[in-house]
Amino acid sequence: MAHVTITPPTLYRAAVIGTGFMGRVHARAIAAAGGSVAGIAGSTPDKAREAAADLRAAAVFDDLDAAVDAADVVHVCVPNHLHAPIALAAIAAGKHVVCEKPLATDAATALAMTEAAAAAGVVATVPFVYRFHPMVREARARVSSGQIGRVTLAHGSYLQDWLLRPDDDNWRVDADKGGALRAFGDIGSHWCDLLEFVTGDRITAVNAQLATANRERSGRAVSTEDIVTLQFATAAGAVGSTVISQVSAGRKNRLLLEVSGTESTLAFDQERPETLWVGGRDQNAVLMRDPDHLHPDAARLARVPAGHAQGYQDCFDAFVADTRAAIDGDAPDGLPTFADGLRAARLAEAVAASARTRDWAEVPR
Repeated sequence: MAHVTITPPTLYRAAVIGTGFMGRVHARAIAAAGGSVAGIAGSTPDKAREAAADLRAAAVFDDLDAAVDAADVVHVCVPNHLHAPIALAAIAAGKHVVCEKPLATDAATALAMTEAAAAAGVVATVPFVYRFHPMVREARARVSSGQIGRVTLAHGSYLQDWLLRPDDDNWRVDADKGGALRAFGDIGSHWCDLLEFVTGDRITAVNAQLATANRERSGRAVSTEDIVTLQFATAAGAVGSTVISQVSAGRKNRLLLEVSGTESTLAFDQERPETLWVGGRDQNAVLMRDPDHLHPDAARLARVPAGHAQGYQDCFDAFVADTRAAIDGDAPDGLPTFADGLRAARLAEAVAASARTRDWAEVPR
């Protein structure tokens, strides 16, 4: 009888740096992927200790180096301006890294981070997690197979209202912590990533307008934008537009992407993630998330039977599970890496340049 050698999966001992909302999301996904939170570090030792039970942390570290040393994978969930120093320290220590987006507040730093991860041979991923909705994968498969024909138009929006009022505040509002572009860096990057992921096409030029609805928040001046309107052109010749807003009353987290081809149209709404709208000249249809009738890449991500809703945390769980698979040497298709974070940083700089000159700006390849 032949002997089969089975290589056990990595332990996936994670250090979570940052104990706010995103730290908690990461910790739950680590547990779902069969990993463990070896330790956490927060903005203050007291905050980290308060969060330890919720994050299922085995230890609380006051020192970043100690947290990194205790882990195989470092999850960076801190304000944007701290991403680079923490991620680079983890990479230098030979650790795999999961870094929140935006990867960095400028493209040059994002490039340095991407090159450092490649040189070190570590897995380095960025949670563009909307890629992990099964119906997004279904849309991608249909575009790739030519079912909708040649893509001619893409449009949509990403709308929120959590910064609607002048007394709504957050560290992201401050350019020195969040970066010069706030709404685009925070959520516009998600929309553009989803567009390029679904279509397999790249935005080559942008024409952007930025607007700040609340010029003051909590008694201080605000320089970052609340709203972005964006026109774009792609390498394959498609055109389109999107609206990004964090001040649209009633919209909680509405990411809408509609892609039209010469044969049909597909539309995905993140607030209704169980369906994909399929439009045709003769008839329309609403496709349900039923793993028995989806493309294999979409069915892989359908964790529960049809009619049992999946959502944002499920996407995050799948993202971390695929990161773990990549560390084990089997990177699943569609895993967002530091290269995708770099791409988002370059798009952001083109958006800023266009808004500044009030003209079209090319996106560096």
